Amino acid sequence: MAPPDNDSDGWDPGQYERFAAERAQPFFDLLALVRPVPGGDVVDLGCGTGELTSVLHHRVEAARTLGIDSSPAMLERTAAVATPELRFEAGDIGRFDAEHAFDLVFANASLQWVPDHEALLTRLHHALRPGGQLAVQVPANADHASHTVAAEVAAETPFRQAMHDAPPPDVVRGVLRPEEYAELLDRHGFVEQHVRLQVYGHHLSSTDDVVEWTKGTALVRFRRLLPPEMFEEFVDAYRRRLRQVLGAHSPYFYAFKRILFWGRTA
Repeated sequence: MAPPDNDSDGWDPGQYERFAAERAQPFFDLLALVRPVPGGDVVDLGCGTGELTSVLHHRVEAARTLGIDSSPAMLERTAAVATPELRFEAGDIGRFDAEHAFDLVFANASLQWVPDHEALLTRLHHALRPGGQLAVQVPANADHASHTVAAEVAAETPFRQAMHDAPPPDVVRGVLRPEEYAELLDRHGFVEQHVRLQVYGHHLSSTDDVVEWTKGTALVRFRRLLPPEMFEEFVDAYRRRLRQVLGAHSPYFYAFKRILFWGRTA
């Protein structure tokens, strides 16, 4: 699929939302860890289309919620839910530097795109008021064939050459181990915490649906760099290789590991 005209950053909301229910469950599990902040200030880093940010805003009883995302295509969708109390703006969450403190910093399936999580948690901690909460969910499935096969194909001719012999790395490999997040939360003085690794089992219609899943996330980094026709060639090669590795199953059980963590400051 060629990028839509308004999707120069490579993100396609329609593709991403093909598995909206499956992607939403970790959000609700993370939200269940969060305590209400009546009248408080909330920021959602990597808000996407804003639909789930709206749920977050109302569920935690915030007075003001700010959603931040770097994708114009995603942010265009936020107009449907935006209010004076629920605002959205373009921004690089990797450079997030709060102008004022928040009662809750929330990031669902977004911080894997930001390198150096040790430094990142330091910045996020500084963005919290006393008693503030940090809630994060990141994928932890870099060792699954859906990721490893993509990297293998990207390293082959002609795709590697088309990316100037420097295919972008898999950002999920920058995700830390669960115990490392627990150690960082403790080091920064979070007086309460919850950290867990959870496997989400997704029943897809076939092995090929893994390709449709990753086209909405992991393959975006290649879509940004490859010409549309070559990206389609890449996806075809990736699909064939995945069938060889995973088998041509219908249905297919996609076991997806994620890390969820929450902490509250003193």
